[in-house]
Amino acid sequence: MNSFSESYKNAGVDVTAGYKAVELMKTHIARTNTEGAISGVGGFGGLFLPDISGMSEPVLVSGTDGVGTKLKIAFLMDKHDTVGIDCVAMCVNDVICSGAKPLFFLDYIACGKNFPEKIAQIVKGVAEGCVQSGAALIGGETAEMPGFYPEDEYDLAGFSVGIVDREKILQPEKQCAGDVLIALKSSGVHSNGFSLVRKVFDVTEENLKVYYDELGKTLGEALLEPTKIYVKTINALMEQDVLKSVTHITGGGFYENIPRSLPDNICAKINKDAVEVLPIFKLIQKVGNIPERDMFNTFNMGVGMMICVAKENVEKALEIIKSTGEEGYVLGELADGEKGVVFV
Repeated sequence: MNSFSESYKNAGVDVTAGYKAVELMKTHIARTNTEGAISGVGGFGGLFLPDISGMSEPVLVSGTDGVGTKLKIAFLMDKHDTVGIDCVAMCVNDVICSGAKPLFFLDYIACGKNFPEKIAQIVKGVAEGCVQSGAALIGGETAEMPGFYPEDEYDLAGFSVGIVDREKILQPEKQCAGDVLIALKSSGVHSNGFSLVRKVFDVTEENLKVYYDELGKTLGEALLEPTKIYVKTINALMEQDVLKSVTHITGGGFYENIPRSLPDNICAKINKDAVEVLPIFKLIQKVGNIPERDMFNTFNMGVGMMICVAKENVEKALEIIKSTGEEGYVLGELADGEKGVVFV
């Protein structure tokens, strides 16, 4: 491509670095191609042809999010090939709460200086997230913004679009007292609450290298563990028609997210002793001397997703979850009462 501006480069933006980054990321993007992806990288818009056969009223479901201050951990560790998984996960895990199947994803990377190899590593993670969720990476944008971001830092965000037949959309009203709540295990902190995490540990390059026996790894490795993507599991449960609702336990923890999936006059009774709290959360609580309620109001505590099923479908749901390689267990039940969360 015969495009170069010495004046723009002197201002801090090297367009040729952008072209090199695109070339380096093409092999990663190719891994995400699905039948619906009908455009290549480089156009002004990403094209996707959805398969709506068998649907009476196809509905598009969209979700957008970023990685947040977890990126600070990636900067300090100089490891950039997993945060893209987080970015995809935070979007598609929202989309599937409606019962939708993700179709495609687009990312946005803003950086102080475009280092093509680093950008390619970021997109490698995005592509891996797309592969895990069955979504095509059909486009994106890399913006070099000198003076706005430090040279060695960047921000990462994106959005996903999924599809579901209108009659199969998961609605809160489908639930009733006596329905059972099942937890799907998380992989760790996922991608929320990191402002508190960084304050608790006063995060530095050195203390991220500290090994903790209870974690079985260094602090940095535990914190940078990618967000788990639950698309395969939720798709399988949808196909067997056992789901009543899906809740993504993300920012705001149990107290904010669970009510979003509840109908009026129904409360979620959670068996606190049943929650399989991961070691990383026990460490955060101990080091930060954080009250238990604040922990459950900030973090997923080991529960990345919660599903609701009728009592007669519990065993079937657990079998399906296990068949997809995930771990699930009974967390509680729904009961009549004020909309909200009650620990028992």
